[in-house]
Amino acid sequence: MSQKTLRNELDRRQFLKIMPACSLMCLGSGGVWALTQQSEQTPAVQEAKHKFDQELERKLTYRQLISLQYRETIQLAKALMEEMGKDKTIEFLKQHTHMKMLKFGQQHAKRSPDNSFQTYVKTFRPPNYKDTWTAEIVEDTENAFELRVTECIWAAVFREAQAGDIGYASVCYGDYAWPQGFNPKIKMIRDKTLMQGHEYCNHRYVWEG
Repeated sequence: MSQKTLRNELDRRQFLKIMPACSLMCLGSGGVWALTQQSEQTPAVQEAKHKFDQELERKLTYRQLISLQYRETIQLAKALMEEMGKDKTIEFLKQHTHMKMLKFGQQHAKRSPDNSFQTYVKTFRPPNYKDTWTAEIVEDTENAFELRVTECIWAAVFREAQAGDIGYASVCYGDYAWPQGFNPKIKMIRDKTLMQGHEYCNHRYVWEG
């Protein structure tokens, strides 16, 4: 599968348009989403690309894609820890992640038909993310929705790099801000994450309207 075909597939599954929890910001909501739109150009426009802009033919797995996206993030964060200390670096990453995902949640709401609770949690219903995590819905009511995630590609990549703390600050921490940006009445509650070494992630969304 060429990289062009892979991007089409990811776009079709909304992998990049609506990332998870532990997710979307992770690839950079603006830049990557814009990248997927290139696949919708006409053949004539594509043929006119400069040679520097031609698509690579390299085949990628989902794990390889996420690893490539975060390789420099992990390296930079580890370098910052050497200069600033671990606590300051993690706090910086959390603040950056919070603001980025708050803005992403607002953009998500603008793209959606409405910013209701059910519209938001639809983001996490199957088949979304079926290739990037393993999850089951353990509660699904009018005002509460809970997922139990037992496998997560982001946690796998960061923990394999001995960077679970960096992954939590730069990926998982944004899960709290995303629903708040979408609608301030939606709150996420969670006390377990695979990224931190727990046996699962318990993403629970509640409507406080």
